[in-house]
Amino acid sequence: MTFFIALFILLMQFLWKYIDDLVGKGLDAYTISQLLFYASATFVPMALPLAVLLSSLMTFGNLGEHYELVALKAAGISVWKIMRPLIYLSFLLSILAFVFSNNVLPVANLKFQSLLYDVRQQKLAFNINEGVFYNGINNYIIRVGEKAKDGRTIYDVKIYDHTDRQGNISVTTAKSGIMAMSADQKSLIFTLFDGYSYNDIVTTRNFKDFRPFERTEFSEQRIKFDLSDFDLARTQEDLFKSHYTMLNTKQLDIFIDSLELKFADRKVKYNENFIKRFQYLSSIDTTKTNAKTRKTSVKKDPVKATFKVVELPKSKETKWPILDNFDKTDQTEIVDLAMTAGRTTRDNIVFNKNDFNFQAENIRKHEWVWHKKFTLSFACLILFFIGAPMGAIIRKGGLGLPVVISVLFFVIYHVTSIFGEKAAKVGDLDMFFGVWLSSILLLPVGFFLTFKATTDAPLLDADSWRKMIKRIFKKDKPLARQS
Repeated sequence: MTFFIALFILLMQFLWKYIDDLVGKGLDAYTISQLLFYASATFVPMALPLAVLLSSLMTFGNLGEHYELVALKAAGISVWKIMRPLIYLSFLLSILAFVFSNNVLPVANLKFQSLLYDVRQQKLAFNINEGVFYNGINNYIIRVGEKAKDGRTIYDVKIYDHTDRQGNISVTTAKSGIMAMSADQKSLIFTLFDGYSYNDIVTTRNFKDFRPFERTEFSEQRIKFDLSDFDLARTQEDLFKSHYTMLNTKQLDIFIDSLELKFADRKVKYNENFIKRFQYLSSIDTTKTNAKTRKTSVKKDPVKATFKVVELPKSKETKWPILDNFDKTDQTEIVDLAMTAGRTTRDNIVFNKNDFNFQAENIRKHEWVWHKKFTLSFACLILFFIGAPMGAIIRKGGLGLPVVISVLFFVIYHVTSIFGEKAAKVGDLDMFFGVWLSSILLLPVGFFLTFKATTDAPLLDADSWRKMIKRIFKKDKPLARQS
């Protein structure tokens, strides 16, 4: 019950997020139900841990509230022994969660993302309003002055034909008409009455000077519009298969290994090409080189000339001694060459740096998904060891206090999980530590609560806490002196 409640809440969040992409597009019930089904499957990694936490807390809270735990303890059955069957069940759920995350979730992501992409690309449903220029049909703009109550009869119709892609060279007007769908629902047929068709003739010589056009009067005319663009066009799923969220652990291992090899090879090739391409940037010892030789080498082949990198002058009086051996024309040419080489080098370094960062981040995203296959199973276990002892301690069942406590722990789990994963994706944290951060933080909490529940420690007893605080801050009284 708690699992489907959590799944329903996440599904409602999805609907509110994508409501603008779903409404008004004429989607049939089958397509919408298919989209919601696949979306629900992708929400299992969030709904299942919350369901385990809430259900275990409610179960032991009800046992404690009705003094059933007290009766079991009085019969010599410990809390640990009471929890043992549910521990086995939690292990079974963890195994099923891993199987789902590794085998079912990639397929669900593939189906969901491809269908959601097609739905978002789908045009709005065909709907012509009064007094509005409608451009939903490709290469046509339609304006209807007035529509009758039957929704089919129209008046004061204007149709602009842009199929030739030369502007408004073909216009059709009519006093009235009837809109009707074809038998196969693939076309829209306009039957127009008492109108004119205007066409600019652009095939004759010097038509821009004389502006010739023809006008055709008709008593009845039919125009057929193709509505195939309003049908939901499905994209091939093969285009999405290589995304990291749609791979299982075996495929992720292969992809990560291939990406790391390509990344290492890319670095080696870049280092080799950089040295070959920008070898003229290597420095020389200008103090030991003859000035005349330098001048001759620059004149013969200025592109291959090498110069020592020096800092720019800080004031106008500062001069570069190496340029004093050349005339002003050569000096200008040398400075322009150096500036061009510097800009080229900078742009090359910036481009390759961004490319390296992108490739490294892509590898980290694949590693992140690989670790997420296992964190779902481990989260179910950890949250069970938090919920069950917490329910035994608070002794409250139902959907009141257990829901509040469950939401509190789940928010802590979810926030730390998002923080660690985002930091790991950008490289600020180690991938293992970032993805498993929430589990690392909550695992000691689970052990602590389980220990307190099995030892009957008064964790939430106000009197015990008050006594402990008094013992900590109690000051020793001075002993009375004996006379």
